[in-house]
Amino acid sequence: MTTLADPVPGGRPADLRRVAALTTTLAAQDVRGIVLAYVDTAGVTRVKTVPTARLEAAVSWGVGMSPVFDTFLADDSIVSTDVLGSPDGDLRLYPDLDQLVALAGQPGWAWAPVDRITQEGERHPGCARTFLRRMVTEAAERYGLAFKAAFEIEWALGLGSAPAGEFVPAVSGPAYGAIRQVELGDFLADLLAALDAQDVDVDQVHPEYAAGQFELSAGALDPVAAADRNVLARQTIRALAQRHGLRVSFSPAVLAGSVGNGGHVHLSCWRDGVNLHAGGERRYGLTPDAESFAAGILAHLPALTAINAPSPASYLRLRPSQWAGVFTAWGRETREAALRLVTGSAGRQRQEANLEVKPVDLAANPYLTLGCLIAAGLDGLVAQRPLPEEITGDPARYDANEAAKLGVRRLPTTLAEAVTEFRADEVLRAALGPVLADAVSAVRLGEAAAVEGLDDDRVAAAYRWAY
Repeated sequence: MTTLADPVPGGRPADLRRVAALTTTLAAQDVRGIVLAYVDTAGVTRVKTVPTARLEAAVSWGVGMSPVFDTFLADDSIVSTDVLGSPDGDLRLYPDLDQLVALAGQPGWAWAPVDRITQEGERHPGCARTFLRRMVTEAAERYGLAFKAAFEIEWALGLGSAPAGEFVPAVSGPAYGAIRQVELGDFLADLLAALDAQDVDVDQVHPEYAAGQFELSAGALDPVAAADRNVLARQTIRALAQRHGLRVSFSPAVLAGSVGNGGHVHLSCWRDGVNLHAGGERRYGLTPDAESFAAGILAHLPALTAINAPSPASYLRLRPSQWAGVFTAWGRETREAALRLVTGSAGRQRQEANLEVKPVDLAANPYLTLGCLIAAGLDGLVAQRPLPEEITGDPARYDANEAAKLGVRRLPTTLAEAVTEFRADEVLRAALGPVLADAVSAVRLGEAAAVEGLDDDRVAAAYRWAY
């Protein structure tokens, strides 16, 4: 279980009691340094590292890092808001010891996610991980809810020997085909071994649709741990690929005109150990609270697109009829719906039933994604919002009148449109708080401006190796 308490200057007593033993264990494993990782507003993982011997100091007093990174773009240029983006100030990075792990894919290193607090010991209002912890805590305290979450992680494997900046698929063969698994079997076996050593539960890993594409589905955890494992799994995939002479892209669109990399989210609500998405009296076994939670997510999907599809490259992926979920529609096991109700196999519904949110990619900050999905769902739960009529098949087939009758609306087709929806969504902005909400808007508009005038191929190339 993830630590949900805020860091404190001087360190939490429980952490201080553990740190000496952890340092000894890491040293015995020949771990020389510790990666302290967080994800910025643009979805880029930023790090500082410390020698293993400095772990106690990091746990006690944190490690300094500028708040300017909250308004970095994916190309490392900087935008600003009224409180972020200047060279002034400092923050402290505090590692979460519950998630600290030796990196099997990077011998000599360990990894831990961090929470960020100010030098005065207060929560940093731009810290996405702190935001998600707060949303989880508030849901438990106000509504008695807990959550299980999981990410699907898609990536494209290219040859490390390809010309600089170019993508050459590292594998041939049909989509989902055995040829791909055979050609890269050694890499996949090493990946599974590394993830197992790091206690990352893997439900499945398989070849995917696009050129050189694979997918890993991680096991469900509490939301903060699920976001942490998303970051850790990608770090591991990248490290193992490099050791095999390969290069990884998690970009939403590695190549323009092709199916992109998604980061679909699976989310379920629980109360007193009972899954609210099964065994209820509403459609397909939903309880009233689970139905309203789903309806809340569906209602906020246009604004959520600015969180979950945060890159100009995201909109090369969000195309109709490509299983990306680009319409405000839901359906049971309908893979073209933005919100797919997964009911689970007979006999396993109470364990497996969940919501899959499809218009999400891996340029998204996973902490912002889960925190905002929870905020949207809770808004629906409080309002007891009903789900509209479900859809089957591809919603792209509906004419304007049919779509309007069903409440089926196209999600934003550009990042600028998504920001407009986000700025009008008071629920999401209030949940994030003004500092983080303004950072989201500024960074998204900065990304849009950075590619103004570029064609699709150049947009794909600009972000190919950013994620």
